[in-house]
Amino acid sequence: MASAGNGTLTHVAGELFNMMAGVNLLHVPHRGGAPALTELIAGRVQVVFNPMAGTVEHIRSGTLRALAVTTETRSETLPDLPTVRDFLPGYESSVWFGIGAPRNTPADIVEKLNREINAGLADLKVKTRLADWGGAPLALSPVNFGKLIADETEKWAKVAKFANIKPE
Repeated sequence: MASAGNGTLTHVAGELFNMMAGVNLLHVPHRGGAPALTELIAGRVQVVFNPMAGTVEHIRSGTLRALAVTTETRSETLPDLPTVRDFLPGYESSVWFGIGAPRNTPADIVEKLNREINAGLADLKVKTRLADWGGAPLALSPVNFGKLIADETEKWAKVAKFANIKPE
């Protein structure tokens, strides 16, 4: 199992699979996602848990064979691909980005920023561009975004402990 390096999303997504499936895919860390992907295309490794943005063109061209998406639901970009969760219930690993503000930012400012950012994410051009990369907008309230961060922190801490991943 190639990864972009120790502790990267591509590493911990594979370790989550190991933990949940009760298998032991041998981790082969690389110095970034491109070298890991090169090794996969060359056939020197068998699998990589890579973000779709970095692989979708290889999948479309036939250079890579996608087995499943790691998101909770199927991708609009490649709708025929099953999710890992289809055969490993509860599995989910996805890339998300968020915008934060200092803790003492006034609530009305936070609400306005949230409303405007979510309006941008609802724009068809933005949705289309994200879909081209295999992504989808995730418009959340500040409270729900905070819950996502807390839940993800807890989940990945368990994976790091299971796989004995230490800061370098």
